Amino acid sequence: MAPDVPLPEAPVIFRQLFDRETSTYTYLLGCPRTREAVIIDPVRDQVERDLEVVADLGLRLVYAVDTHVHADHVTASGVLRSRAGLRTVVGAGAGTPCADLLVQDGDTIPFGDHALEVRATPGHTDGCVTYVTTDHAMAFTGDALLIRGCGRTDFQQGDPRRLYRSIHDKVFSLPDSTFIYPGHDYKGRTVSTVGEEKAHNPRLGGGRTEDAFVEIMAGLKLAYPGKIDIAVPANQRCGWLPGDGAHAAEAPPERAWAPVVRDANGVPEVEAGWTAGHLTEFRVVDVREPAEFDGELGHVPGAELVPLATVATAAAAWDRAEPLVVVCRSGGRSGRAATALEQLGFKRVASMAGGMLRWNALGQPISRS
Repeated sequence: MAPDVPLPEAPVIFRQLFDRETSTYTYLLGCPRTREAVIIDPVRDQVERDLEVVADLGLRLVYAVDTHVHADHVTASGVLRSRAGLRTVVGAGAGTPCADLLVQDGDTIPFGDHALEVRATPGHTDGCVTYVTTDHAMAFTGDALLIRGCGRTDFQQGDPRRLYRSIHDKVFSLPDSTFIYPGHDYKGRTVSTVGEEKAHNPRLGGGRTEDAFVEIMAGLKLAYPGKIDIAVPANQRCGWLPGDGAHAAEAPPERAWAPVVRDANGVPEVEAGWTAGHLTEFRVVDVREPAEFDGELGHVPGAELVPLATVATAAAAWDRAEPLVVVCRSGGRSGRAATALEQLGFKRVASMAGGMLRWNALGQPISRS
């Protein structure tokens, strides 16, 4: 994917991905130090590709963010939430109660040492937002601003005057050097800049007035979007389709409770550092033997001892909706317990990666009976 202009020298891991059927761009940004990552406008049909790229780069998805409720493809946000344990993000005006975070103008979405700034850019739809890196090097404009174009305004709460003001106030106010990464392109272009679009965008640039823009948009004779009747209802449910069984009936779908990542064997895991910072949010179950529980490594404060051989019996009395973090010495036994608990119907369960060895290495507090 050779861009039209050089890629920004931003201190983030960055990938631009493309869905040929819908000409949709998906963007992946990751923190080199913490490996936390966000994915922007993921396409449901490309979930396996995207997860493979994330794994290859050694990243951990923490957010899937949509620029708006799409009418031309189905978002992968709900599927990624189920698969990767991330949180879903969409603009507050989008009308999608399934999302974990409904962001407004001025909010930030952190990932490791970096963050995306939220800029509300309605006009194509009510819920359109542009995500801008905090150094203002990159702007992800969705369908609001395209390369030498913009989103249509003739359906789905479209308003040309509102779109004109959104782009001029929230995007064209960025430095001319800011790279523009759109939601789509139909001519093979991959990136532009604020300066280029201000000068050359035939609808919004070149000093064109608001009234002239309204006239241009009123004169467009565009075909009815082919996938809108499927895509919009699905995207208001975070990408779940009627054929998805139990997920389609969720209102809203179950929200991510932790940044769970599955290892090569499919074991759901959370990091020890994250566990330490959220101890009041879940039940901690230690599956070691009693001598280990009060031994050299101690145990996580507030943990309850349930040796691995007794987990299945004890779990019969537990609430299957309650979130659980399972702990052992190094992660092996807790991984087996987490897998077994999932098979018993527990939906919010994870093994603490690295176990008490990792907990102690991080200098976290320990308890002994």
